[in-house]
Amino acid sequence: MNFNLYQIAVIALTSILIICFNERSFGNDYMKWHKITLDFEGPLHSETDNNPNPFMDYRMEVTFTNGDKSYKVPGYFAADGSAAESSATEGNIWRVHFSPDELGKWEYLVSFRKGEAVAVNDNPLYGQPVPGVDGLSGSFNVVASDKTGIDHRSKGRLEVIGGRYLQFAETGEYFLKAGADAPENLLSYQDFDGDFKVDGINDNYVKTWEPHVRDWATGNPTWKKDLGKGLIGALNYLSASGMNAFSFLTMNILGDDKNVYPYTSYDERWHMDVSKLDQWEIVFEHADKLGLFLHVKTQETENQGLLDNGDTGPQRKLYYRELIARFSHHLALNWNLGEENGVWMKKHPTPPQTPAQRKAMAKYFADHDPYGHHIVIHNGQEFDDVLGTEVAISGVSIQTNQVDFSRVHTEALKWVNKSKEAGKQWAASVDEPGDAQHSLLTDAEDTLHNDARKNALWGTFMAGAFGIEWYFGYDHPHSDLSCEDWRTRDQMWKQSSYALNFFRESNIPFWEMESRDEFTQDEDDYCFIKDGEVYVIYQKKGKTFSIDLKNDLNKYRVRWYNPRNGEFLKKATKISGGKKTDIKPPYDEGLDWVVLLKSMQ
Repeated sequence: MNFNLYQIAVIALTSILIICFNERSFGNDYMKWHKITLDFEGPLHSETDNNPNPFMDYRMEVTFTNGDKSYKVPGYFAADGSAAESSATEGNIWRVHFSPDELGKWEYLVSFRKGEAVAVNDNPLYGQPVPGVDGLSGSFNVVASDKTGIDHRSKGRLEVIGGRYLQFAETGEYFLKAGADAPENLLSYQDFDGDFKVDGINDNYVKTWEPHVRDWATGNPTWKKDLGKGLIGALNYLSASGMNAFSFLTMNILGDDKNVYPYTSYDERWHMDVSKLDQWEIVFEHADKLGLFLHVKTQETENQGLLDNGDTGPQRKLYYRELIARFSHHLALNWNLGEENGVWMKKHPTPPQTPAQRKAMAKYFADHDPYGHHIVIHNGQEFDDVLGTEVAISGVSIQTNQVDFSRVHTEALKWVNKSKEAGKQWAASVDEPGDAQHSLLTDAEDTLHNDARKNALWGTFMAGAFGIEWYFGYDHPHSDLSCEDWRTRDQMWKQSSYALNFFRESNIPFWEMESRDEFTQDEDDYCFIKDGEVYVIYQKKGKTFSIDLKNDLNKYRVRWYNPRNGEFLKKATKISGGKKTDIKPPYDEGLDWVVLLKSMQ
């Protein structure tokens, strides 16, 4: 291996810092929920080495302990420790990330072992200790975060709590999401390192994100002086639009785009591109600060059989381990086991995964992600085979197939209810509403987005699903593969933010409410209810309707919310229970309205 002077200088400087770190505790306090990175000077390798392979034949794990809390966190080979900037492929830095969830003193203990395929072997005694690193220990102090607002570090980790919604650990806030499901090849970006841009395989899909360079702001991150501004700016725009989620594939070999993968090349399966993955981390870390949920899609339907013929064998375990080691410290994310998983069409180069294979993927994440993030799967095949308490999946990513989004509400409600009946309530999200060909059109093609708003957006939340992400149909401009300008759907981001704001600002316990559409006896209405306390009725076609409160003696305040402009009408009325009552829209009969009845008791 040959090192240039820059790499030698970086390694030398990092080694000095590591030696100081290993001899004593950190000199400064660190903050709760913030990323803490520990670098260790270990064996010198290249990312392309074999015998040993730095990704397969070493296993670093660091156990962090605070009282009764303990996390075993995987580490990874980090080349020179600054690969995002240097594009280094060689070095002796081994790294671990940790996000602490308790104040006070944390202690750490390093396990670092070498052996054939030790990275995918869970036996703690397999292999041999790596001298100089294995057994290192130390401590550091954690104080309260200084962050506020939408920054996830002010809210804590988004946790699976066994219900329809995820919850932030610090604030107790229940999470509702809305955002972009497209483009799926978001990480097919020219400013990332890697030969995917010039390997002759669908290079025309590689993005510049140029329309969003203007959204980048001074002080935002870049790499290599000024790279990354387009994608960082795109995240800025999405967050400023009131959205709090976006999705992306981390591998689409054999898929539609073919440019996104963690490896050093398209045909590689055992060696990771260290500098490219470091650059991904810069993007994801910025997303955390913007309050954006990371929807990590680990594979595309076409490559579900690519690794280990669909099994969770050494190739798949290595891939998952790298994702967990590098990115699991992020506070708000889910692991999606596969887009359109379990389905096989003639164009697919690999067979679909079986129920047993689907369950094995989920189990690996459940067993190895130290933080227990949300695990979902996207439907190609229906979800029945992964229902129940014996499967590690905690939710589903729902796709529908109607151009007018008319199946969204019924599908969301179906899986919310079926999972509950099977003994394990899922947190469900509608992540591809509509159909593949059209779905969410650009504002230029559909300015009002009436069907999307009525049937998909409000249909999702009024079914008790926790979120929606918008897919862009392949037969339109700025599609799921070609889009690099999110402004093309600006009007739908606004309307989505209005829906989020309604549930946030109405001070209603939506996590305790249930879909009961029969309440108004009108097939066009969605009803979301907590008896005796709050009733939310979404009318697709505003008109006079009756509600029966004869068994409810409370008094209610009635407010009207306009989902088209995100405003509550100033004038409110009051009604009394104990009888049937007619309620009439204030104006614009025939258009959609939200009626909120809250008990005055």
